[in-house]
Amino acid sequence: MPLGGGNRCGCCQKTVYFAEEVQCEGKYFHKSCFLCMVCKKNLDSTTVAVHVDEIYCKSCYGKKYGPKGYGFGGGAGTLSMDTGEALGIKPVEQAAHRPTNNPNTSKFAQKFGSSDVCPRCGKAVYAAEKVVGANSSWHKSCFRCAKCGKSLESTTLADKDGEIYCKGCYAKNFGPKGFGFGQGAGALAHAQ
Repeated sequence: MPLGGGNRCGCCQKTVYFAEEVQCEGKYFHKSCFLCMVCKKNLDSTTVAVHVDEIYCKSCYGKKYGPKGYGFGGGAGTLSMDTGEALGIKPVEQAAHRPTNNPNTSKFAQKFGSSDVCPRCGKAVYAAEKVVGANSSWHKSCFRCAKCGKSLESTTLADKDGEIYCKGCYAKNFGPKGFGFGQGAGALAHAQ
């Protein structure tokens, strides 16, 4: 025990006397210092989460050190747009959309050993990340429209010359042109 009659607070480094002491992970804190490092909420033995020498409430700990991505929200039915910047987490930027540079325009996937090769990025596609469309195997992240970059599903794609497009971009670029097309259902087309 240090000079002064008590242990040192893990937060403010001042002496902690027995009457105001909270113990956590072998460290001592004043009750008033036992706060989440991010949101400053009071903590207790059921709400504290420790990371090295830092203490957090379970919510802030989960945001900073928990799993990231779709499906890891703050509870049932929540969709959080919080990127965690307040916690010192740098947002992940999505890679720019790249059209296919596949020299093989056949409708059959190229083979690389025992795994397929993605026509968009040219890297191996393994079962866990595989999406099949236009007679090729694609990475889920590469399975996007070559024009607008919109994510596709097997029911929403159209293919041409080994490349995949959303139905809207396909119609704009490769659909019929001229008077009477693109006026919508029920429109009267005037043919001459």
